[in-house]
Amino acid sequence: MKPFKFKQFEIQQSEHVFRVGTDGVLLGALANVENAANVLEVGTGTGLISLMLAQRNSIAEFLGMDINEEAVSLTKVNFENAPFCLRLKNIHQDFKTFNTLTKFDLIVSNPPYFEESESGKDKIARQTVELNFEQLIAKASVVLSDRGLLSVIIPVEAGNIFVTIAEEYGLHLIRRVNISGIESSKIKRLILEFSGVKQQLHESDFIIEKSPRKYSDQYLELTKEFHVFKNKN
Repeated sequence: MKPFKFKQFEIQQSEHVFRVGTDGVLLGALANVENAANVLEVGTGTGLISLMLAQRNSIAEFLGMDINEEAVSLTKVNFENAPFCLRLKNIHQDFKTFNTLTKFDLIVSNPPYFEESESGKDKIARQTVELNFEQLIAKASVVLSDRGLLSVIIPVEAGNIFVTIAEEYGLHLIRRVNISGIESSKIKRLILEFSGVKQQLHESDFIIEKSPRKYSDQYLELTKEFHVFKNKN
C-alpha cells in the first residue's frame, strides 16, 4: 500500500493493519496533550495518533502498544522514521495484562467498537475481540496519573454506555466533542475525555465536511499543520 504523507512525517501502511482514517486524525488533532509528560496509546495500528500528538507536544514521551504483531512492526518503522523518534517507543503488549510503575498523564485510544462477528476484516482493530470498553477503562483507571486524562473516539451510539462504565471506575466525563460527517447531518462520532478529578463538562461540535468531498473550514484549520492538501477546498 502507498504511504500516507503528512507535513512532518510519513505513515507506511499495510493491508493487514488498520489504515490511516479520519477518526485517528481527529483524535490526534483534538486530544488534550498540552500538559502531558507521559503519553500511552492503546492500539497503535500505524502509530498515526502518537505521531500527531508528538508533533503537538514537543516534550512528552510516548509509549505505543498493540496486540497485533504486524501493527507493532509497522509502528516501529513509522516511529523510527519520524523527526520525534527519540521520544517514541512501542511494544507488543496486551493492555489487559500491562504491568507498569509509570503513571500516564494521557491515555489515548481509538478502540475496537463493533461486537464480534463473522467478518474477518480488521478483526482485532475494529471488533471487541481482544479489548472491550470495560477492559480499556478498568486498566486505564489504574495507570493514569492523579490528574491524567483518558481520551477516546467512539461511535455516538456507544457514548452513553462508555460514560456509564467510566463512572463506575471513577473516571468522570470532562469533555465531549460531537462530530458530524457533513454539515446538518447527525452526529456520528464522539471524542470523549475523562479524568479522575470531577470538573465542569466542556462540550463542542465539529463538522468534517461542508458538502460531500469538500472539507469544512473547521477541519482545514484543525489539520493545517498535518495534512498536505493537493487541492484547495
